[in-house]
Amino acid sequence: MKAGVRNRLTGKIVEIKQGDIMSEVVIQMEDNLHIHITSVMTTDSLKEAGFKVGDNATALIKAINVVLVK
Repeated sequence: MKAGVRNRLTGKIVEIKQGDIMSEVVIQMEDNLHIHITSVMTTDSLKEAGFKVGDNATALIKAINVVLVK
């Protein structure tokens, strides 16, 4: 997936809190195990993306939004 975002942080998904409508996905950064990024998305988007704990993901950060891609 291509995106015009320069701020990219890659890590491993360590936690998913799935709700009925919204879900949280937590990524632990590869180069610093003390840094975690949390993204909130609709549960439908979570299912469509197919994220699972243990997957690698990249956080694309622009303004106040965090977008995850696999």
